[in-house]
Amino acid sequence: MISLLIVDDDEFIRESLRVLMAMDAEIEVVGCATHGADAVYLMQSGLHVDVVLMDIRMPVCDGVEGTKRIKEQFPDTRVLMLTTFDDDEFIIQALQNGASGYLLKNIPPDRIIHGIKTVYDGDILIHPDIARKLTTLLRPAAPSPIQRSEKSCIHKLEQYGLTPMELTIIRHISEGLSNKEIAQTCFLSEGTVKNYITDILSKLQLRDRTQIAILYLTDSMK
Repeated sequence: MISLLIVDDDEFIRESLRVLMAMDAEIEVVGCATHGADAVYLMQSGLHVDVVLMDIRMPVCDGVEGTKRIKEQFPDTRVLMLTTFDDDEFIIQALQNGASGYLLKNIPPDRIIHGIKTVYDGDILIHPDIARKLTTLLRPAAPSPIQRSEKSCIHKLEQYGLTPMELTIIRHISEGLSNKEIAQTCFLSEGTVKNYITDILSKLQLRDRTQIAILYLTDSMK
């Protein structure tokens, strides 16, 4: 059972999400919060939360700051952001703060449920439209040719003792592929992919998959 905390300053949205999540037998809504600091307080009070479904634009403590506080104090909790197209300036900040992914508020309920399960399993989830925007945001005004940038990025990563397969997996993670999709693409088992990712995190001294994606994207766009 996935314990879910819903964080949104709009009462109608909170209650709507609570009702929708109750439709799935694998998800239990254990609480609702009106902003990021409220969510942290509930978790500090002993509320066990596997996944936080977090709005971005909220008073008192927005989703970006809320994500930072949650990941600092509860690193095993996954945070899935709900966003709109005008939230571009918050995207990189939230990912750097440890968010496991983004969903748009206007997607069907079953997609939100699938997203919660995806990040709970340890994968990152970024809506394709936002992924394209993310690449644009990370790209400087006069970017180097992509092939040269990626080659430079790979050269930097090789200094950490990464193997060719590990470099390939890093690239696939940055593309938003799940462990299952990486396994199918690289002809590996999911268990083997998870082991590779554990080794990658250790070598790069990173916390999670999201940081792997951010590192690759930022370096490849320099």
